[in-house]
Amino acid sequence: MSAPRHVPMSPNNYVDSYRSPEVVPPSWKAERPGDLSSGQPSGGLMGHQGPDQGFALRLCKTFRDRIYLADGEHREDVEKGCVQIALKRASLFGRAPVVHDLEIAFRIWGFLDLEPDQQLVAERLKRFEGVSEGHHYSDVRRLVATVPNESLAMSPKALEDQHSLDWASLLEFE
Repeated sequence: MSAPRHVPMSPNNYVDSYRSPEVVPPSWKAERPGDLSSGQPSGGLMGHQGPDQGFALRLCKTFRDRIYLADGEHREDVEKGCVQIALKRASLFGRAPVVHDLEIAFRIWGFLDLEPDQQLVAERLKRFEGVSEGHHYSDVRRLVATVPNESLAMSPKALEDQHSLDWASLLEFE
């Protein structure tokens, strides 16, 4: 291992000191054919990009015992829709999804309530139906669009309080 020249050492031992490389490579630039020059596309039906989005699927498993489904609701549809809402919240903060993102997504739609409002259940039945199937992508995007950024920016406690007072104020219906 090299040592600086000012470090005392035995004259019988030869130790090589640090030397700069003969050639310094140029700095890297994003100039490959597949690189995006304008950044990540967004808007419309493109969804919400962010790092490590697959982790939301792992986190979703921790809620399986806490979710209350009404008759006619399917767990796969509920999980897919709420994961997409959670990813929207995570992308608003520019980070990977965390457990609070999923908690807010499930809470907004009343899946964490033992006895949710029947009008909310009727909306859920209509909006979550079949969203787990791949050919319902536009339905998933419309479902995510019903949750405004202002609601997603709330803390879990503030959202829980608001949900108990007036759940409809947390959603935007067309």
